[in-house]
Amino acid sequence: MSMKPGTRFWSTVSPVSVVVVRPAAGKVTLTCGGVPMVEHEPENAAVTAEGEGPLLGKRYADEDSGLQILCTRGGAGELAVDSRLLQLMNTRPLPASD
Repeated sequence: MSMKPGTRFWSTVSPVSVVVVRPAAGKVTLTCGGVPMVEHEPENAAVTAEGEGPLLGKRYADEDSGLQILCTRGGAGELAVDSRLLQLMNTRPLPASD
């Protein structure tokens, strides 16, 4: 799938949607609940994904491909890229304002 910063993807098996923050270095397949995500919001998506899914407003990354995404709508189903689960990114501390 082609990715560039700002590209949105939707799950077809849960209400999850994400936006690309940093694209992958090459072609990758982004999945939610084991099903490839699509570049258009599906009508009447049946919720079939199970398990803990991405959290609204959190960033997820894949070290191997360099992909970083932001969750814009949470739901069930684990996010993965090329069968590797995406990892929740740690928050960065804000600089002190002495």
